[in-house]
Amino acid sequence: MALIVQKYGGTSVGSVERIQAVAQRVRATVQARNSVVVVVSAMGKTTDGLVKLAQGVSANPSRREMDMLLSTGEQVSIALLSMALQELGQSAISLTGAQVGIVTESEYSRARILDVRTDRLKTHLDQGKVVVVAGFQGISQQDNTEITTLGRGGSDTSAVALAAALGAQECQIYTDVPGILTTDPRLVPEAQLMDEITCDEMLELASLGAKVLHPRAVEIARNYGVPLRVLSSWSDRPGTRVISPIPQPRSLHNLEITQAVDAVEFDTDQAKVAILRVPDRPGVAARLFGEVSRQNVDVDLIIQSIHEGNTNDIAFTVETRRLSHAEAVAEAFGQALVKEMESKPRRKRQESLAEVMTEQRTAKIAIAGAGMIGRPGIAAEMFAALADAGVNIEMISTSEVKVSCTIDVHDCDRAISSLCRTFDIDASPIQLPTQAASRHNAPPVRGVALDRNQARLSVRCVPDQPGMSAKIFGVLAKKNISVDTIIQSQRCRILKGTPTRDLACTITQADAETARFALQDLASLWGWGEVTVDTNIAKVSVVGAGMVGHPGVAAQMFAALAQHQINIQMITTSEIKISCVVAESDGVTALKIIHDAFQLAGKERVELPA
Repeated sequence: MALIVQKYGGTSVGSVERIQAVAQRVRATVQARNSVVVVVSAMGKTTDGLVKLAQGVSANPSRREMDMLLSTGEQVSIALLSMALQELGQSAISLTGAQVGIVTESEYSRARILDVRTDRLKTHLDQGKVVVVAGFQGISQQDNTEITTLGRGGSDTSAVALAAALGAQECQIYTDVPGILTTDPRLVPEAQLMDEITCDEMLELASLGAKVLHPRAVEIARNYGVPLRVLSSWSDRPGTRVISPIPQPRSLHNLEITQAVDAVEFDTDQAKVAILRVPDRPGVAARLFGEVSRQNVDVDLIIQSIHEGNTNDIAFTVETRRLSHAEAVAEAFGQALVKEMESKPRRKRQESLAEVMTEQRTAKIAIAGAGMIGRPGIAAEMFAALADAGVNIEMISTSEVKVSCTIDVHDCDRAISSLCRTFDIDASPIQLPTQAASRHNAPPVRGVALDRNQARLSVRCVPDQPGMSAKIFGVLAKKNISVDTIIQSQRCRILKGTPTRDLACTITQADAETARFALQDLASLWGWGEVTVDTNIAKVSVVGAGMVGHPGVAAQMFAALAQHQINIQMITTSEIKISCVVAESDGVTALKIIHDAFQLAGKERVELPA
């Protein structure tokens, strides 16, 4: 007999008829000789209605009272679903988060799960009952009397945490779409269902705005090896399997208070190629990386920084043995640009005089961990640790679960030691077989995501010396501002005898002005240049574990944008993700053409519930 945890969202239990349909599905699962725990959200728009009620009586309601209010929504759902199951002759009992033993931090509205006390739940399962659990809520550890809620995506988090604590054979997340799709079906109706996706890929997509699964739920599944499947409440399609790696031994105590960083990775077989002052116009990156791909040179990191005037800088890393090929491509590309500019006025010709720089002795060092998601300050800690070790950062590239820097290869040992001490890492785990095997067979691009809620924060003329990045991102961390993409320019300007570089990052639009004011004060104190914010941007990304070892993915993405005259403002990459910042007005178009370029669209349209 298998133990299955099922989670149903608000639309799945949005009416009496839908609750009865869920009850039928649950009973069928039990009749297939399974024990079942069901986690449900509040009905339909109940939570929105409760928030509106609170706003009607208080302009600033206390977080404690909001948790008390919002937790009632799930209590309605669990009682009704238990009644519906009993009406079908299936023994069932409803339990709140507190009753089921979900113990959390004493933090209202955004508590993290510390423990799941499963004794009562197991007793009911042994009696043959379906246990219907209120998602999104728990009880505080401090005195076991305070109701807490888990924040956005809390029911997903509750379900996967219960599955981990119970050792469930599978956690099934039922939604209003047939599974995980190649992109947002509301923007691209031809988006197709994925059969499977790795946890790392799902973490990237979830953090980029794919709302079908919350990153916290994926993080728990990844950490504890929970088999996860996303399915539709409206059909019997098999859904999407989320592949969890074979987990390292890990205590269930402090379940969500995991180490933010669980590995320090490095690669000393890297070389860097930078092309300075390339024209800032559509098609330039596509031409460069198209030729790199034709030479069968596999690129690791790609960085395109914020533009200066009419030009930009592009840098990338390759294996050391491929440097000569990459350098030849870059030199030919630079010469072609110079020829194109010969017909331009002299001033523009000088501004756009491309220059190629290479560095052979380069190391890439990175910190990685699913626990980094939603925790401001991790990048700042990394930069501070490198600064304390006297290590200067040459390039920065970020993803949702990794921060990578290139440094001088002679600094690598000191950098590793410093980062391991800072993040309490004794040894980094080897590549996990489940993920590795899946990556080998995975398509180069699994999905495409669009984030239209970001702003670009730029700081000009930051001294090029250890510790500067740590200061900047430390200030943002103190303001509880999470940073997404971080890019350091390759162009170095000498101001008053000091080498300087520009630094840019993307943050949520809601944090933009707070961040700008905080850094303006710092810039005035340290004599840096201008601090600016641009909210008229969008970030479009491709994600796929299979892009490792497949030259040409970046070139294909850049070419698709160039064909539609969409200019790329910034580029950053990780091993499994390529992100481009474009104008906000180009965001949806960029998503559609990239999705089509990688042939992810199908003939069938996804049917969404009304």
